[in-house]
Amino acid sequence: MLTELRLQNFKSWEDTGPIRLASISGFFGSNSSGKTSLLQALLLLKQTAESTDRSRVLHLGDERAYVDLGTLPDVIFAHQLPATMTFDLSWGLSKSLRILDPEGSATLFRIDGFDFHAALAGDSKGLQVEEFTTRFSSEGEERRFGMTRRTANVNGSQARSEYEIVAEGYELKRNRGRLWALPAPVKFYGFPDQVNAYYQNAGFLSELSLALEEALQGIYYLGPLREYPHRIYGWAGEQPVDVGRRGELAIPALLAGERKGRIISRGRGRLKQTATERVTQWLRDLGLIHSFSVRPIAENRKEYEVRVKRSATSTEVALTDVGFGVSQILPVLTLCYYAPEGSTLILEQPEIHLHPSVQAGLADVFIDAVKTRKIQIILESHSEHLLRRIQRRIAEEKLDSQQSALYFVTTDEGRSLIDRLEIDLFGNVTNWPENFFGDELGELVAMTDAAMARQMKGS
Repeated sequence: MLTELRLQNFKSWEDTGPIRLASISGFFGSNSSGKTSLLQALLLLKQTAESTDRSRVLHLGDERAYVDLGTLPDVIFAHQLPATMTFDLSWGLSKSLRILDPEGSATLFRIDGFDFHAALAGDSKGLQVEEFTTRFSSEGEERRFGMTRRTANVNGSQARSEYEIVAEGYELKRNRGRLWALPAPVKFYGFPDQVNAYYQNAGFLSELSLALEEALQGIYYLGPLREYPHRIYGWAGEQPVDVGRRGELAIPALLAGERKGRIISRGRGRLKQTATERVTQWLRDLGLIHSFSVRPIAENRKEYEVRVKRSATSTEVALTDVGFGVSQILPVLTLCYYAPEGSTLILEQPEIHLHPSVQAGLADVFIDAVKTRKIQIILESHSEHLLRRIQRRIAEEKLDSQQSALYFVTTDEGRSLIDRLEIDLFGNVTNWPENFFGDELGELVAMTDAAMARQMKGS
């Protein structure tokens, strides 16, 4: 699970400071305040790690990427080059990572979590890595490995950037021969292949890079703009990685989960369910529909239709013939129960197009996914109803206050600022920002004044 994030000189963030991430992390605030940029930073790192181009420091995106951030000046704070962006990310492991000694079979390190830091220098020529380091503790001792850049001079003039290894808490043994400088890192976090040729006992360093890649690959994303429902869905047996950025793969994901026989354990003494059964249960509990099924339009066909019933006695109809909200919440529910256990889900405005009571119910969906599937939820939202339900569940002791980390984001002269909402054991926000969800009291006062003025005018 991701446990902390920090950004410097990224988009509207000069410095976020350390942001604690919990099982449910929520970012609230006005439009264009910088909430989405926090999610985009994680998606930027993820799509870079998944890119096939090992020489590209950051994959800023295109039409096929999770996020398209434009050009380098677009992602630099205040759009001023040269500048240095930094990314800090911490995460814990569900199971300790055991790294073997490259010179023997003994355990070299046993790791329960990592802290990663990268500083990237940008100018008119592009991006280059200033430094990156991965830090962890093993047997009570802190270890730190990475690479740092230095400028090499030839005949008194600047010639090129060269890199050297950072190793603290462990001695790397250099092979005999000429002390060649190391080339640039792979992307923003990887050790080049030459490291293994230059050092006798550096083979384990690739496992540190792999640990970051696995953490980023465990992130799944659903955007705020979702597909309209269809009368027919095609599925030829493939198994989607997720539900798609727009939720377009929600139905294929449910079908794939059914065929693979994925079962969701809900705890001791509770009936196990498939993802489809769990999604159907939530659609019913949220008061949206009574029943939900996906079936082929005919035998041995790859075209499927979604049939629903609004109530127990109503006629079964197609998904396109019920309220729009059902098709909008369906990808959210599906991702919560289709993504692998222990995944991190990034959700932008999961409440969009939903009735306030359903928005509140989403909080219960997330709490259930966190508890039964060890899912981590990171969301950006404008929903007061979702937040209020989280507060209520904390007061009812159905959600530990430490399992949530909720923030309010504002701007000041082009700089994004973030404040953590302090929630006590009774669910009260003790540092409620002014006009958090608009000026409700002011609206009531204005309405009362208008009513009194209208009555006086009529008399």
